[in-house]
Amino acid sequence: MIEHRIRKIVIVGGGTAGWMAAAALARVLGSAPGLEIVLIESDEIGTVGVGESTIPQIQLFNSMLGIDEGDFVRETNATYKLGIEFVDWTRLGERFVHPFGFYGLDMMGIEFHHFWLKGRQLGDATPLNDYSLAIVAGLAGRFAHPRPDLPNSPLSKISYAFQFDAGLYARMLRRRAEAAGVARIEGRIVAVKKSSEPERIDSVELRSAEQVQGDLFIDCSGFRGLLIEQEMQSGYEDWTHWLPCDRAVAVGCENGGDRLPLTRATAREAGWQWRIPLQHRIGNGYVYSSEYVSDDEASAVLLSRLDGAPLGEPRMLRFTAGHRKRQWIGNVVSIGLAAGFLEPLESTSIHLVQVAIAKLLAYFPTLRFDEGEIGRFNAEMAQEFVDIRDFLVLHYIATQRTDTPFWQRCRTLTPPPGVQQKLDMFRTNGRIFREHNEIFTETSWLAVLTGKGIEPRGYHPVADLLSDQETLERLQNIRSVVRDTADAMLPQDEWLDQIRAQGRTA
Repeated sequence: MIEHRIRKIVIVGGGTAGWMAAAALARVLGSAPGLEIVLIESDEIGTVGVGESTIPQIQLFNSMLGIDEGDFVRETNATYKLGIEFVDWTRLGERFVHPFGFYGLDMMGIEFHHFWLKGRQLGDATPLNDYSLAIVAGLAGRFAHPRPDLPNSPLSKISYAFQFDAGLYARMLRRRAEAAGVARIEGRIVAVKKSSEPERIDSVELRSAEQVQGDLFIDCSGFRGLLIEQEMQSGYEDWTHWLPCDRAVAVGCENGGDRLPLTRATAREAGWQWRIPLQHRIGNGYVYSSEYVSDDEASAVLLSRLDGAPLGEPRMLRFTAGHRKRQWIGNVVSIGLAAGFLEPLESTSIHLVQVAIAKLLAYFPTLRFDEGEIGRFNAEMAQEFVDIRDFLVLHYIATQRTDTPFWQRCRTLTPPPGVQQKLDMFRTNGRIFREHNEIFTETSWLAVLTGKGIEPRGYHPVADLLSDQETLERLQNIRSVVRDTADAMLPQDEWLDQIRAQGRTA
């Protein structure tokens, strides 16, 4: 038996992050002899709860927990998501989609988009969107699950995520966690007792005077970072100079407008507005820079641009883009907003929670808390934030808008070195390289680079091994197959009707 085993894990804070951590730890570690997992949360303290849009990796997390997709869709009022539509980000009146999945078909050992670039030079002006099943189907309101049994079909590589009610998801996870033995303690933490050992916490004290001791503390307390910052004084890596938005106002509204399986991000005068269609409502928010618009003005803008009647009063969030300098210190690990925050432009908030949980499990400690492993966790999590930051920065700097002071500023931002290198290589010969195992693939970078109107001067020379005529014929055939496949897919609402019906008959 391993000596110095962790025997009690204390999760501070509920919400999506806290209950994701509780459910995952209970699932993986719950059978460890003598292990106790408790979660402390207070009904007095609200949760942010605006993270309703995800990326495909959420499927891996749900699968690990043994969550049936139909149950998940029914219990969280989820809809499907094939990508993110960006409106007015390049120029007013223009839009593009960042799809899940792939474009076209890679040929002759190189990426498809080099043949598309060659086709453009031959006079074929077909937009890149027409070669993505996720985009064509998404804009038509259609959906289908992947079909790996059809390797020659675009359906074999289609990918998808979900849009869902984060509060309902947290409740679903809470039920599963408690069924697996996690104990919930209601109460507000009023004091923290540190251990005699350096960088260790011994216990937390609740308003009721109850002392909750633990071996490992997981800080899911949100922006305030109750343990990781207020007690352990991690410090914060501030990226406001690259990502100037520092506020968000959010409100749900009644269903209205289209119900496409896409999240929509619409650029506004001083930031951007999200639109997330769920089964029972639409989630909306305006992410903005307080330097260019007041809170009252931002709320008014959001309320004037809803597709249905608002469901309640707008909620205000203040944040600083960046992350804790050390997300794990001693026996305290921060997850979720306690670890850092990057605006939800590419729906990565829940993903960062998922990654932190996976890495915590990979480096799960003993009471010795090996500094080498903790350092590795911190380095890997910092890189996750950097990778997402760089991709988000691309959305701002590659704009052609000059109509407001905010967008004028974005055009003059100096990008991080990695972003500039990607821009330079793409502009030259259309090449896209992926650092290490960064979350955003070549497809993701291609979608935004081309969507922002960046035109490469050349393409991979291997593309010229196909004759001009064959290149154009293959391009035409690929987009025909994509269009025909999308036409054969069911409307998303029919999928959702089937799932709800299955729940009623189960």
